[in-house]
Amino acid sequence: MPTPPPPAQSGYYARHIFFCLNERKNGEDSCSQHNAQAGFDHCKMRVKQAGLAGQGKVRVNKAGCLDRCAGGPVAVVYPDAVWYSFVDTEDIDEIVDSHLKNGQVVERLLLPPSVGR
Repeated sequence: MPTPPPPAQSGYYARHIFFCLNERKNGEDSCSQHNAQAGFDHCKMRVKQAGLAGQGKVRVNKAGCLDRCAGGPVAVVYPDAVWYSFVDTEDIDEIVDSHLKNGQVVERLLLPPSVGR
């Protein structure tokens, strides 16, 4: 059963989605090497198109290192604390339509808890 974003009683937004856009200079793997910026840009556009952006709704945020680059690119939805790995714009569309709009976690895109830096 779909659950819409919770009311933003204690905050300005009901949900945030943070995209790691970190680029490591030391040659280690990082989300920026896996089209993280394109995922962020597409998500921001889709959230606006779906009418989900703004106070009491959803905010799409850039983030520095989230320390899970081994699964990159990664994004996390709060306050739900749901971590995703994505490959393309279709994955982002599914996160927006299923999770951000209807509150249904996209199981196939979940980042396993064991994946770290």
